[in-house]
Amino acid sequence: MFNQLNQERMKKLVNWFEIPANDFERAVNFYSKLLGEELKIYDCNGEKMGCFSGNDHLSGAISSAPGFKPSPDGVLISFYYENDLNLFLEQAELLGGKTIKPKTKIEAGNNGYFALFSDTEGNRLGVYSEK
Repeated sequence: MFNQLNQERMKKLVNWFEIPANDFERAVNFYSKLLGEELKIYDCNGEKMGCFSGNDHLSGAISSAPGFKPSPDGVLISFYYENDLNLFLEQAELLGGKTIKPKTKIEAGNNGYFALFSDTEGNRLGVYSEK
């Protein structure tokens, strides 16, 4: 019974993420333009969130709150991108981000490509593509 419950839970292990921001407006602008999506903005007693539209399984937000600080260390969130990652990285750099690791083939099997970048707040993030 325990294993069955764990297997069901693992199907949706991650369902929310928050990316910290010091300059909330700058970060929302960066992600809106980079991902081509308008974020819904919420202000809850000084805590600001710019929420991604998400899908059935995962969504998240840009967050600005006391004690919630951007960092190049820690958990790594990766976005999915349908086209060549070089285009994504070029756009990220035009918007004020930086490439940390360029487009790299995933050698284990035929599993596409990944890259690492930093956003305007100094957070380290990943991006994945099959192309």
